[in-house]
Amino acid sequence: MADFRVDQAAGLRRLLGGSGLQVITFVAGCEGVGRSVTIANLGVALARLGKEVLIIDEHSPGDDIAAAFGLQAGFDLLNVVQRELPLSKVLLRPMHGLSILPAARAARKLGRLSLAQQQTLVDAMSSQERAIDVILVDASMAHPAGFSPFGLVSQETVVVLSGSSASITEAYALVKKVSHAFSRRHFRILVNKVRSQADARSIYENIAQVATQRGVAVLDYAGAIPLDESLRLAGQLCRPVLFQAPDSPSAMAFRDLAADLQYWQQSQGEQGGVEHFLQQLLHLSQRITPNVLRA
Repeated sequence: MADFRVDQAAGLRRLLGGSGLQVITFVAGCEGVGRSVTIANLGVALARLGKEVLIIDEHSPGDDIAAAFGLQAGFDLLNVVQRELPLSKVLLRPMHGLSILPAARAARKLGRLSLAQQQTLVDAMSSQERAIDVILVDASMAHPAGFSPFGLVSQETVVVLSGSSASITEAYALVKKVSHAFSRRHFRILVNKVRSQADARSIYENIAQVATQRGVAVLDYAGAIPLDESLRLAGQLCRPVLFQAPDSPSAMAFRDLAADLQYWQQSQGEQGGVEHFLQQLLHLSQRITPNVLRA
């Protein structure tokens, strides 16, 4: 029997939640924190909630989102920009409601596209306007500018870290670097591979306190994904844990995160559709120079 309180809470969230396109970029200060696996499972959870989800992946084949579904990316968004292929031939669709757009090559050239190529990109992506509710970006750490422009124009930037001291240190360093270089003052912290909610909260509160005291940024708590053997085994099988072990602790955590993520507060100034988002992205990419973060 359904829990009335749960149904009532979901109804209230729908009434209070923002509408329109959500764009959320996931970043990390170091490798090995499980960012891509997190995005893959979160995409599945959102699709199962009835959302149309597009994952934009800045990673090269072999280290990409497609691999988390046992798929192989054959093309890249750059093929669309160069008018070699239609967008439909580049998109991967591992399940109903979820699409993956490989974009590693295109992401590296966003700041050097001609006006004609920019228009081709906007036209191709805008054709998907009505088919996208949420864009999740798996941002590469190897962007030429030192930080992905997606993370600067997204409504939300989520920093994924684990419980290791190195991960926490690198996550704070990334927040500080981006805050100083680009005046991005708000991030969300997602703690992955953690043994308990109490540990996750403690990690978040420590890094948030330091960021606030030093005037670096305001950090909000996005949630936590537990250290779960089912998640590790699902990864080895190249399957999302929501497919492989839907009742596992990590699968439940991804569902909770997806439910909350839909209703993260958005300011009116940040809302807009796919075309608005792309215009902002292209404008910023033209301004960023490869050496901007080396100072």
